[in-house]
Amino acid sequence: MKVVILAGGFGTRISEESKFRPKPMIEIGGRPILWHIMKYYSGFGFNEFIICCGYKGEMIKEYFMNYQSYNSDFTIGLKKSKVKIHKMPSEDWQVTLVDTGLHTMTGGRIKQIESYIDGEEFMVTYGDGLCDVDVCKLLEFHRKYGRMATITTVKPEGRFGVLNIQDNVITDFREKSVNDMGWINGGFMVLDKKIFRYIKDDQTVFEKEPLEQAAAAGELMAFKHDSFWRCMDTQRDKIILENLWESKNAPWKNWND
Repeated sequence: MKVVILAGGFGTRISEESKFRPKPMIEIGGRPILWHIMKYYSGFGFNEFIICCGYKGEMIKEYFMNYQSYNSDFTIGLKKSKVKIHKMPSEDWQVTLVDTGLHTMTGGRIKQIESYIDGEEFMVTYGDGLCDVDVCKLLEFHRKYGRMATITTVKPEGRFGVLNIQDNVITDFREKSVNDMGWINGGFMVLDKKIFRYIKDDQTVFEKEPLEQAAAAGELMAFKHDSFWRCMDTQRDKIILENLWESKNAPWKNWND
């Protein structure tokens, strides 16, 4: 089954990093977050990827074209340009990189890779989010209900204090918890090919008309995930993910080095 990763956005909310590279190439522990996402799916046996490129997409293409040199130790004889690889990357991945346009919306990016989907189902996620959802159980859930789309729903961590106010007097102050938040789209979706009918053109925002129409038709299921999830939306998010990785406590790490 193909895993589609949306990796073409501008990443404006983390511009201190994204002005130099596409957001999915921002590193966590010395590796692009895109690599972490792919390793996670691979841990469940999903090794065929379609990456929807856009903003600075040439950097993503260049990374995979030179994947061995980026991820191996090697000796090079400069006179004869002879290269000896000492440590080969272990990933058994098939990666299709598609330039889906600079200003294309999420729905348009998905529509453009339709010809690369050879089964009735495929997975889609965003190139900036990590979690510890059981992808096999997600797929099982999707097939059980037989609807057109299933999205992993999560409750994001609150970032602001919650206040109770009576007559302009603050009577209670506490930090917001996940219990104060509603369920949101966390990515990690399973889709049926019928979803392509709901995508009009490059300017279609997938999270609007296609998913709204699917929901109205009773064709959209929620796979509730109440464990770890974080979108690398800001520099603060990057630091949190980096700290989890460096402390060897990354919930998304489901593979052996």
